[in-house]
Amino acid sequence: ILRLLQQDGTLSNAQLAEHLSLSVTPCWRRLKRLQDEGYITGYQANLNRRKLGLDVLAFVQLRFMVVTDASVKQFKDIIRIHPAVLSCHKITGEADYMLQVVAADLDAYSDFVEDLLRQVSGISMMHSSLAMREIKAVNRFPVA
Repeated sequence: ILRLLQQDGTLSNAQLAEHLSLSVTPCWRRLKRLQDEGYITGYQANLNRRKLGLDVLAFVQLRFMVVTDASVKQFKDIIRIHPAVLSCHKITGEADYMLQVVAADLDAYSDFVEDLLRQVSGISMMHSSLAMREIKAVNRFPVA
């Protein structure tokens, strides 16, 4: 079920049941259980960022000089609501966090850095890497 829905989230329960050689009711029960147990957290369409005018894809590493509860909370609150931030991860290594950010162009990305990231207290290092070419970008997890 998970593999099929990752390939095509628009499959109806009847279509899903047909692919799995199940009747509709047992298929619906399995699907409902996967949703209730948190394996499926939602459905969305995958959009082409370039068609939306988001030509810049940046990976931003951040390190905090002094980590305080207040600075981390401020950072997380800002990052969680900003639509340009696709993902944010606490990481190991020289940086504390890694962000994936989209922007229309370099000026818009510069505005994001200056107006948002540079306003967060405690950030001591910021390193941006801009994607020159996208080789692979999927939101599908390997499931058996």
